[in-house]
Parts: sequence; C-alpha cells; structure tokens
Amino acid sequence: MVNGVAVVLGEVLVELSSDEPMAAGRSVRLGFSGDALNAAAAAAAAGAHAQLIARVPDDELGDALTDHVASLGVDCSGLVRVSGQHGVYFSHSDPLGERQFVYVRKGSAGSGLSPGDLQQDLLRSAVVLGSGIGCAISASAAAAVRRAAELAGTFVYDPNYRPRLTTSADAADALRAVAGRAALVTPSWPGEARALLGLETSSTPADALARLRALGATGVALTCGERGVVLAHRDDVVDVAAPAAPRVVDQTGAGDSFAGTVAGRLACGDDLLTATGLGAAAASLSVRGQGGTGFVPTLAQTRAHAATVSASAGAFR
Repeated sequence: MVNGVAVVLGEVLVELSSDEPMAAGRSVRLGFSGDALNAAAAAAAAGAHAQLIARVPDDELGDALTDHVASLGVDCSGLVRVSGQHGVYFSHSDPLGERQFVYVRKGSAGSGLSPGDLQQDLLRSAVVLGSGIGCAISASAAAAVRRAAELAGTFVYDPNYRPRLTTSADAADALRAVAGRAALVTPSWPGEARALLGLETSSTPADALARLRALGATGVALTCGERGVVLAHRDDVVDVAAPAAPRVVDQTGAGDSFAGTVAGRLACGDDLLTATGLGAAAASLSVRGQGGTGFVPTLAQTRAHAATVSASAGAFR
C-alpha cells in the first residue's frame, strides 16, 4: 500500500566530529547522528512522511536532539523519552573521506529499544527500514527489528555491518533472520557482502545475489560506492550508475542516505529502479557535508543530480 509513510527504527547518537586527527586540545563540533537518524532525514527529504522510532534520554541534551530531529522534517512522535545515558561517538574525517571513529554507547538509553516501542498499526501500512546496527546494539533492539520485519507493509534492511560492534557471524545471523521478509536488502560490495555471506575473495556480485536470493530476499541492492549499485529484483539485474560526487568532505552516513532515500521514495510510490537511482544520487550529494546529517539534499537537488546519469539494464558481468 502506498501512503507516503516511511518508518525508521534504531539508535540516535550524540556526534562529536572534527576535521582534525584525534588529540588533546582539538576542537569538535556537536551534532546528532546514527544510522537511523541519517536515514530518517534522507527519507523525509525524499518526500516521505518519515517517522523515527528510537529511545532518547529525558534530559537537556535529549531535548536538543529531539529539536534537531524535528528540524530535519522527521516526525518525532515515535521517540520514547526515557531515563539513561546518551550513546556518543567521536569522529575525524579528511577531505578524501578517510575516517576515525570511537564509540561510547554500551548500555545507552537508545540501545534499550524493544518491540514494545513499535506502533504496530503504523508499521503495517508503511515502508519500514531496519538495520544491522539496530540488531547489534542489544537483544531487545534486535527483537524490535525482527518484529518490525514481521509487521511492515514493506520492509527494507540495511545490514550495516560494524566489526567493532558485532561479529560477522552474529551479523550474518541477523541478516538471515529478516531476509525472507525483506522487499529489499542493501549490503555493500564487496567487503560487507562477502563477510556476511561467507563468500571467498574471488567471488563476484552474482554470487552474492544468488546467496541473498536463497535467503528469501525479494530485492537486493549491492551498493558499490562511487561505481553505483547492482540492483536485483526477482529475475532482473540492473546496473545503476552513481553520479560523481561534486565535493567530498565526509563519507559518514552516505549508505544511510541511500537506504533512507530508497525507503522514502518507495513509500511515495516510486518503482524500485527509480528509487534506487535517486538513492545513489542522494548518497553522492550527502558526502559534501560534515557528519551524518551535515548535508541532506532536497528531492529537487537529488533529482537534478540523478538526471546526470542513466541506469542500464542487462545481465551483470
């Protein structure tokens, strides 16, 4: 059912970022990020009614976080205010996009997300985006992602594998648990897909598509960075070109921008190929800003950028 609603669930983090290497005395910029927030912002910018489901500490910093979510055009009614500490990450990036991350998130309020936080009637008529990070932060959050996959009108899953957060075996288990209910899974190629699917270094994207189809995923978008996306839906395989990034400041959140834009456009009624092309364009533009939501392109900007390339259908080689 097309109703324009995209729901994203996960953890929101306090972001302390710098364009200088980490060292005592460096200046940092306070922001808010996390894959769920980045994706929800992208879905809203893509034209969907985007709602974020997350737990946020009930303190002054949580107030600022909630105000920031609202400023991005995201519906805050799914935010659950609770007592507890914020999850925080520190990041450094240079103009080439090289990054350093340090996370302080164990036991955060956000990691307490649970199935009880879900609005079941809403999810049944929405496009719902969940991620492997949500599955990795706690057992209750993983249960929430699995339950969302069961309830969703359309479910999109971004594996978002983070070796510092979980093991490849556990991330693979999380993928298997929801793939059969997913209209689309969006692993990155080659590193993430090979790690989670048990593929050899000599494997090809076609091997990854076969494994994911065997897990029951209806659609697969293998994201290949600046090279674009290999999109498979049922029996069709399409190479979706990515427009060149006009400027690269920080690649943080580019994958989230892709997944959120795709989810948002699917909610608005676009076909999968169109949504994927816009997702690739939005990700390409997003890297011009510092931090996960440093630059969130408008739908008009994304469409204009996407128009500079075209998708070509055909068997993948």
